Amino acid sequence: MAQARPDGPADVRPADIRPARTVAELVAAEALFDGPVRREWAERFLAAPGHLMLIAYVDGHPAGMVSGVEMTHPDKGTEMCLYELSVDEEHRRRGIGRALTESLAAAARARGCYGMWVGVDTDNAPALATYRAAGSRDEGVFAMHDWQFPDPDGPAPVPGA
Repeated sequence: MAQARPDGPADVRPADIRPARTVAELVAAEALFDGPVRREWAERFLAAPGHLMLIAYVDGHPAGMVSGVEMTHPDKGTEMCLYELSVDEEHRRRGIGRALTESLAAAARARGCYGMWVGVDTDNAPALATYRAAGSRDEGVFAMHDWQFPDPDGPAPVPGA
């Protein structure tokens, strides 16, 4: 199952990639997120149609995650947005990110999505390599603008944090 690569560790696929269905699963994978899991947000994510969180397990422990959100438009149909991908540092460069991305793409196809997309910083070489390895194509440089709204339950997010 493992193949040695000259540029890094052996290519090891996770034994198990499955959708998260409970808040407990998200809490168990919390180290893969940018911050702590908030129960009310986790419940809302899990309950929302078109939201999908896949977790990769290695030896029974969360090693990576990918989240996707279906987006439907009246004249385009439904596509999947790869919202976030994370692999635990200990498990990077082993094909887990690619396997998660491919699993999300397969789930998107099974759900009837016509395509999948992700926004990624142009200087994020590991992410770009992962997405290319999973079959993506580069549509070129684009500008992304955002609006930050204060959290009604806490302090406003810190830009760039």
